Amino acid sequence: MLSRLQFAAATVFHFLFVPLTLGLSVLIACMETAYARTDNPVYKRMAKFWGKLFLINFTLGVVTGITLEFQFGTNWSRYSAYMGDIFGSLLAIEATAAFFLESTMIGVWHFGWEKLSPKAHATIAWLVALASNLSAVWILIANGFMQNPLGFVIRNGRVELADFIAVITNPWAWNEFVHVVAGAFCVATFFIAGISAWHLLRKQHEEFFGKSMRLAVTVGLLASIVVAVQGHLHGNLVAKLQPAKLAAMESHWETTKNAPMYLLQIPDEKGEKNLVQAMPVPGLLSFLAFSDFNAEVKGLKDFAPADRPPVGLTFIAFRVMVGIGTLMPLLMLIGYLKRGKLAAMPTYLKIMIWAMPLPYLGMEAGWTVAEVGRQPWIINGLMRTADAVSPITVGQAGSSLVAMVLLYTLLGAAGAYLMLAAARKGPQDA
Repeated sequence: MLSRLQFAAATVFHFLFVPLTLGLSVLIACMETAYARTDNPVYKRMAKFWGKLFLINFTLGVVTGITLEFQFGTNWSRYSAYMGDIFGSLLAIEATAAFFLESTMIGVWHFGWEKLSPKAHATIAWLVALASNLSAVWILIANGFMQNPLGFVIRNGRVELADFIAVITNPWAWNEFVHVVAGAFCVATFFIAGISAWHLLRKQHEEFFGKSMRLAVTVGLLASIVVAVQGHLHGNLVAKLQPAKLAAMESHWETTKNAPMYLLQIPDEKGEKNLVQAMPVPGLLSFLAFSDFNAEVKGLKDFAPADRPPVGLTFIAFRVMVGIGTLMPLLMLIGYLKRGKLAAMPTYLKIMIWAMPLPYLGMEAGWTVAEVGRQPWIINGLMRTADAVSPITVGQAGSSLVAMVLLYTLLGAAGAYLMLAAARKGPQDA
């Protein structure tokens, strides 16, 4: 449990920085392209200002991400021994083909403003964005194998690679990729919108933040719609390949055809029932899971207690994710429809400042559903989490957990201070 908590804490903290890197890198590249095409200095100032915040975020993402890979050796060595043939190769490709390119190009981008032409500099920005998102591809292919293992054989008591094409074309991984990257654009656009709203309320740099706000609500509306639509499609895959997770997401205990969805539920995991179960919509769960109102949806009682995911946390996290996923497109739609009058809408601007954390919370909740809902398996159907942990003592796991949380708290405070200071300062004058 301590090793699980340590990995969860590291992952949750690291993933505060990952989606902003993925989404903001593309938006900065778009700003640079607009500058290279129009020679409008506002777009250059936009790229520099948002780029400074991007660099602070990226630095913290790198520092916190490295410790995750070390944990596969320190806390999860049995998992690494069992799956290293596949997992190690995917992480190696991610590092050499994506992360090194990203890190190198970020250096060129940061120091190349006065040394490269606008078109060349914009090209570098696109390489940063490409490498950032390519990194996500390989990480999610690795996670996709854990969720839906394909292209392997069991030999000498361990998983070995048998079909590389099957591994990299895993439908679970690519569904995850679309969902995660669309969510990352939501994080980036709400981030831009919130900071822009703060300055617009104070009548500061109105042309600059007006353009930033219009870009944010336009891209954010599209991204939030993609998140919702693709989330439904990914739910179909969960119903097919991980029925126990689906049952935990809905606190669905009895196998039922024409399964209803209850709008009000309170699960009782120990009693294997729901304490409250009201406001049913007949057949809706069957339809959402299988696109068929009469489809059979397996209940948790069809699975041995040892094979069931934790119901309470999965159930709550799923509802947090869906609730935020419903609210985001509504907020962005209002902004898009009123995009020419945003500076005169103080109530909306204040809401967007407070809404900045929403996509962060939604993505963390989504990953909670994905990872907690897969338990007790670390590799679905192949290896249990309890069998993957390293043979370390409680003292070793506990002391390193406390040290990591303290260090990450200091890093988080430093990062928050730097980003807040840069955001408040606004763009530099020419």
